[in-house]
Amino acid sequence: MIEAGADAVIIGESRFGMRLPGDMKLQDVAAAVQIAHERGAKVYVSMNNIMVNSVLPELLPYLTELQEMAVDGVIFGDPSILVNVRQLPKPIPLHWNAEMTSTNYATANYWGRQGATRVVLARELNMEQVLEFKAKCDLAVEVQVHGITNIYHSKRELLRNYMEHQGNDAEAQDRSIDRGLFLIEHERRELRYPVYEDANGTHILSADDLCMLENLPELMDGHIDSFKIEGLLKSTAYNEAVVRSYRAAIDAYAGDPENFVFNDAWLTAITELQDPERELSYGFFYKEQVY
Repeated sequence: MIEAGADAVIIGESRFGMRLPGDMKLQDVAAAVQIAHERGAKVYVSMNNIMVNSVLPELLPYLTELQEMAVDGVIFGDPSILVNVRQLPKPIPLHWNAEMTSTNYATANYWGRQGATRVVLARELNMEQVLEFKAKCDLAVEVQVHGITNIYHSKRELLRNYMEHQGNDAEAQDRSIDRGLFLIEHERRELRYPVYEDANGTHILSADDLCMLENLPELMDGHIDSFKIEGLLKSTAYNEAVVRSYRAAIDAYAGDPENFVFNDAWLTAITELQDPERELSYGFFYKEQVY
């Protein structure tokens, strides 16, 4: 992805991070950091899991190793990460990502006072809320602009329970991300919600893919600091095409905003590889929110 134009990548392992495209052990993290830094890119390690008591003794040794490897940041939601980072000889930049609960700048600023340097915004915010968030937030702001989104997570093994309720041998069934399972609503049968189960529980994902490629200027004018492309459940070829298109659009607008013209070829490169059963959408960016 770095060769395609990404200036940062997210890696990690399932003990501490959720919904990762692969399990990267510590020795692999060290190699990834070296490769990324040689190319002028950054490495962020995901530790956004819901931490349980049994994993707490492992946090400080893991974070210590990450610090020695010179990772550029740690993504967290659980305060136990913050508590352990404070015990390190030197600070590690912390990116607060509480999934759907990072919805207001006051809470983000609170975490900033605790040591966070960046906030990853909830995907449910619309454009007006995103821009207001950035204008009043003391932290750097990251927004997802492309890809699938997580809409539900449970630590429980819901797929196993369902299969056993149906009288099937759940242990013999593949419930992993590679199985390709999905949920269908009775009244909207055209929508398929990918679902899978792993050591961290059950994950249900969106039926469509976010695509803000044509609307990046609005976010850039709002001084959003970081754009995230979610590559989960996508091929390497697809993700590379997406990164290249976003890189080209960002660079073109940053280089000459007044004369910027969107190049349709950027979007075509994505749509040619897009799963025909998954629509590209604006997500919640242009929806009126009703709570």
